[in-house]
Amino acid sequence: MTVVHPIARAWITTGGTGAQNYDEFADDAEITAIIEANPHSALGIEMPHRAPESLGKSFLDALPDAVTRLAEAKADGSYTPAEQVVVLYRISAPGEETAYGMFAMVDTDQISTSADEPGLVIRNEDVFIAKVRERVALAEALGHLLSPVLLLQTGRGDELHAALAAATETAGAPAATDTDQAGRTHAVWLLGPGPEQDALTALAGGGELVVADGNHRSLAAQTGGLPRFLAVVTTPASVAIQPYNRLVSELTVTPAELLDRLRAAGAEVEPIDGPVEVPTAGGTVALRLPDQGYAVRLPHVDGGRLENLDHALVERVLLRDALGLDPGDKRITYVGGDYPASWLTGEVEAGRAELAVLIAPVTVDDFVAVNLAREKMPRKSTWFTPKARGGLVVAELPR
Repeated sequence: MTVVHPIARAWITTGGTGAQNYDEFADDAEITAIIEANPHSALGIEMPHRAPESLGKSFLDALPDAVTRLAEAKADGSYTPAEQVVVLYRISAPGEETAYGMFAMVDTDQISTSADEPGLVIRNEDVFIAKVRERVALAEALGHLLSPVLLLQTGRGDELHAALAAATETAGAPAATDTDQAGRTHAVWLLGPGPEQDALTALAGGGELVVADGNHRSLAAQTGGLPRFLAVVTTPASVAIQPYNRLVSELTVTPAELLDRLRAAGAEVEPIDGPVEVPTAGGTVALRLPDQGYAVRLPHVDGGRLENLDHALVERVLLRDALGLDPGDKRITYVGGDYPASWLTGEVEAGRAELAVLIAPVTVDDFVAVNLAREKMPRKSTWFTPKARGGLVVAELPR
């Protein structure tokens, strides 16, 4: 019996509702600007307190606005209903490998977060509990799920990739397409009950599923008592890991004191001549301070591979020990790979931030090894691309 199932009642976009996921932004004002320019985007439902007409409200106070926006989108034809479907998904762009996936529902009780916890869905990253609470509250208010958890099928990924590619090739014209901020085309096709649907759900659930994006959404499904959550099951061949950097708006010490503390902790610090870029390989991180850039080799700590990943060392040695900042401190912004190094360093140069931390992307080998050991990755350490688009397929929850 597979752990991947059709969506009992789905709402499929007819166009214009696609959105970046709520956690893909480095600046709240950017969210408001995108909603204002794209009023039918599901982002206004996912982040209701950032919509122009709801500014000033808290997330919880803005939930009624989200309910109204979803009802209006369904009423005005922005979505069309479908029952007992999986949704084929293809992401394509010139010069990039085509990515394939499938929107479906996955059993929540299959989520495993430790080696002694059974389950085929491996959640691999620490989370911020406040974000989880927001996702629980949104699902309860809406009675729908708009953003999927991105799952990598690690057991039968090659077979699933070939099957999804073949299915989209023969599916005819897509039910809808959407273009994201990077110019990628997202296309969806409905697949109703029958042997092909059965074969694809069996493949999708045929091995361990690793959470590539959506750790907060998957925990929200557990916390909220949902029997199943909305997911896009994709394949390792469809994704890549990009850098996941940090921006600190305000330092707790002077730049000179920060560097002294790092050296005292055993770090090697060297000035960088020229632009500060993301390191090409792990072992050294790049800092952009107001005076200039520095290459920093952080000291390894007692422990294994996980404890000595660059992202873990930055969290422990730089942010917590040297700056005294908890990972959830509002002065820290986690900036994904869609923002180039020049954007981060530009924030420091413009005085809107006091420190940019550029970190080489996690390797696939490290990611797989940590997951197979059922250990958790450091917070916000894996930026998978391409991202599954929110608001294309909405799953209505049973009442």
